[in-house]
Amino acid sequence: MKSIRKFISRDVARHVCTSIVAAMCVFPSCSDYLDIVPDKNLTMENIFSVREEALNALASIYWYLPEDSKRKSSWLLGDEWVQNEVNVDYTQWSPIRVMERRQSADNPYLGIWSGTDGAKPLYVGIGVCNDFINRIDAVQDMSSTEKADWKAQAKFLKAYYHFLLLRQYGPIVLMDKAVAYNDDLSTMYVPRSKIDECFNYIVKTIDEAILDLYPIREGPDLGKIDQLGASAIKARVLLYRASPFYSGNGDYLSFKDWDGQPFFPQDDAATTQTKWQEALIAINEAIRLCESKSVTLYKYEKRVLGVDQEDFDANPDIMQTYYDLRMVLCDRWNKELIWGYSNIVTIGGTNMAQDVDREIFTAAQIMIQNGLGHPSTPSFNDPLNSSQVLGATYKTLERFYTANGLPLNEDITFNDATKYDIVTAPAPDTDPTGYAKTRGILQPGGEMIKLYLNREMRFYANVGISGGYWRSYDWRIPTKFYYNTPGGNQSAQANYAFWTAIGAQKLVHISSFGRDARTIVVYPIPIVRLADLYLMKAEALNETLDAPNADVWEAVDKVRRRAGIPTVDSTYNIGIYVTPAARNKHRNKDDMREIIAHERKVEFAFEGHIFWDMLRTKKAVQEFNDPVMGWDKLATNAADFFKLKLCQPRMFTLRDCLWPLPTSELNKNKQLIQNPGW
Repeated sequence: MKSIRKFISRDVARHVCTSIVAAMCVFPSCSDYLDIVPDKNLTMENIFSVREEALNALASIYWYLPEDSKRKSSWLLGDEWVQNEVNVDYTQWSPIRVMERRQSADNPYLGIWSGTDGAKPLYVGIGVCNDFINRIDAVQDMSSTEKADWKAQAKFLKAYYHFLLLRQYGPIVLMDKAVAYNDDLSTMYVPRSKIDECFNYIVKTIDEAILDLYPIREGPDLGKIDQLGASAIKARVLLYRASPFYSGNGDYLSFKDWDGQPFFPQDDAATTQTKWQEALIAINEAIRLCESKSVTLYKYEKRVLGVDQEDFDANPDIMQTYYDLRMVLCDRWNKELIWGYSNIVTIGGTNMAQDVDREIFTAAQIMIQNGLGHPSTPSFNDPLNSSQVLGATYKTLERFYTANGLPLNEDITFNDATKYDIVTAPAPDTDPTGYAKTRGILQPGGEMIKLYLNREMRFYANVGISGGYWRSYDWRIPTKFYYNTPGGNQSAQANYAFWTAIGAQKLVHISSFGRDARTIVVYPIPIVRLADLYLMKAEALNETLDAPNADVWEAVDKVRRRAGIPTVDSTYNIGIYVTPAARNKHRNKDDMREIIAHERKVEFAFEGHIFWDMLRTKKAVQEFNDPVMGWDKLATNAADFFKLKLCQPRMFTLRDCLWPLPTSELNKNKQLIQNPGW
């Protein structure tokens, strides 16, 4: 095993030596506690002389957290999003280009190794963490407890940045020590470490950090990492380590280090089982810590929109479920959020106080704002402070369950042959029973297709559909998405039309008004929330058992109950809607694995999980080669609108599962071996 080494490039080392000061001078602070105005004349010596300046330095290490609120967002990887192709600029929303096999080793998209294509350079961030760890003890006006906590934050972030690099590049260079400008090149130009060594280092460093982190952050410290967040991320790291892509992956048997040994461990079944057991222990501990600090699945308890109040009173259970699912991300610092990312910027001279960028506004929020504006605009299409550049894919529509908690192909009530038949939503005068189930969710008598009826509530809370509603600034916009209708394409604004004529509203706050920047409600981007831990537990527990049991089902059921759908056992065992072929599939280990994976796709739709879940389970190549399909956004009537058409071809191969190391780094460090296929 290699010893932990320093870094890779003298240029990066030179950058690290001054990066704390530099980062402070451009840093848009993370949450309230980092609302700082750094002094551009600071030196390394006076940064660590007093607490006030050291706090600025602490802010600088958080600056390197990837900005998934921006166009260079990892949330755009996968098959949920598609960009408008009118006058397309391939430098914008570039992670989508990865899914079209347009990646390049010369200037990789989302290049977090050295900061190519506008991404944060995480190795520089790791260097800043190392320097902070070395210097924080010199601060005089701090208690030893506070110093230990700040140092632990830096240790955790160092480990987390290593994990993000590992997730994206596979074997990486481990950088555990600060690099001096005059270090000998031979100590900096070192090879990559093997996968297991990388995971072991990350877990060890997180464990060290957890010992000194404060248990939980509150008030102005929200956004700082604490024991809850660190434990949850450790659980995620160990889940990845046990997953097929990183354990026993024969696809990379020929990808070898200089010593002739594979970078990827060729684990036998017993070793993989041990890794799953260790992941389960970490997941259970993270859940225990979170629940002991009153972290719970989210429930909306605030004022409902005025336009919804009458329907809420008449239909409380359904509307409560809708609000629970609609607001689980956007309700700022809610009880389900374990760790979130935020920053503060100014929009048009107005301090937005949290998490927003003039143009992009969380990974999907620019799209979810949808440009639905003021009622005085007949089509509600006024993307003044938002746009419709991004849209949801048709594949995402079909991914959500039926109201019976089943995938479409496992529900006997779903007829694939008639799913595109045009129908109208239940209305009180024609179908009072059906209307009672959809009141406040679908437009009474609204034109749609059968595919849109009898779906689970996450479908209606997450997606923008014809015949549904788009909530914005106390308006309930009756979306249609035909040409020149609410949500639809307009000839004067073709660049802002959803390319698939399908929206995604999950990430936009119901009180936001995209036409006025001052009314945009922003919130921390979730990095990990409690539902994730529950589904991690189900997955790890299923892998450690010969056959799934009630404990596995219960971990999934916690999420399903909140979504308002039947439990796993009542769906697949005693349920009357499950197809004969799918009955009791939850009792089979392989089939239960599929159920858990599907639950993750639905629960975390549009949150940046699906791509990495498919990659770590070795399903990415299978999943991401389907072309993006959508409706005809130029159609003016239902018969023409509801016809699937190709919106964007996709190609994703085994080569694309690992990012290329930048050519510039390979030229500087001859010890680096490029990833396969590049």
